Amino acid sequence: MLVVIALGGNALLKRGEPLTAENQRANVKRAASAIARVVQAGHRVVVCHGNGPQVGLLALQSAAYKPDQAYPLDVLGAETEGMIGYLIEQELENALPDGPEVATLLTQVEVDPADPAFSYPTKPVGPVYEREEAERVAAARGWAIAPDGDKYRRVVASPLPRHIPDVSIIRLLLDQNVIVICAGGGGIPVIRRADGSLTGVEAVIDKDRAAELLAHDLGAEALLMLTDVDAVYDDWGKPTQKAIRKVLPRDIQAEDFPAGSMRPKIEAACNFVADGGVMAGIGALEDALDILEGRAGTLINGRPEQAGPSISVP
Repeated sequence: MLVVIALGGNALLKRGEPLTAENQRANVKRAASAIARVVQAGHRVVVCHGNGPQVGLLALQSAAYKPDQAYPLDVLGAETEGMIGYLIEQELENALPDGPEVATLLTQVEVDPADPAFSYPTKPVGPVYEREEAERVAAARGWAIAPDGDKYRRVVASPLPRHIPDVSIIRLLLDQNVIVICAGGGGIPVIRRADGSLTGVEAVIDKDRAAELLAHDLGAEALLMLTDVDAVYDDWGKPTQKAIRKVLPRDIQAEDFPAGSMRPKIEAACNFVADGGVMAGIGALEDALDILEGRAGTLINGRPEQAGPSISVP
């Protein structure tokens, strides 16, 4: 089975954890171990990953330059693809010494320049701040900010991915049994000019939506979105919260989930199975193989006979 695995930013860096190279490597090692179990079970794998904390940190560092010398988000996104891809590639090779070859591909993802997201930034990037500090930094740097739990973060434009120009290269690598790490951070956002050429754009693409498009274009059977929670929950954070275990798209789409966290994952999962994917799973990083085999996480299936009853537990 071909499986696209999307690693959430919180799976690679725990909330509140310092953004050091050592912490990131330790978390990537955990991720590589989970992915290795999926490969050892006989599946082919493509890996995507988030980059919100990393691209935000690079943006802060870049802001130390003069305003006209600061690097744009597409360039910073490419930097994070290389950095995180390197760590995942190396740790996968260590976890699978006799396994398939591993390659990281810097991946351009085309977006629509007329996407309304450019006028309404929603994608959180960078560290969390207390409200007063967030407002001060935002005023100084011209940022938009939004609540993130009881803290605040910078938010940037997050247009929908429309096309992956590099998908043919990914297919070539898969045909050679290579584990491909690609579309990191949702890919490098680019737009197409009138003459057909590509150029980068100031944005960050949601990695779950990019992973869904990639899984569709590659004809993958499964899409896994791994994060720091074990499942999707009804009434999250309340005494009445319950985990949703198996569900059809029409049932879970009727629920209301936060736009900044679970909603993009659920929408990506539902779109994937609606377009012919066998299953999509959302859950904890360590449970990757168990989610794929139906023993953990939230499973969204496209066929009523596969979904069974919705199983909810406290």
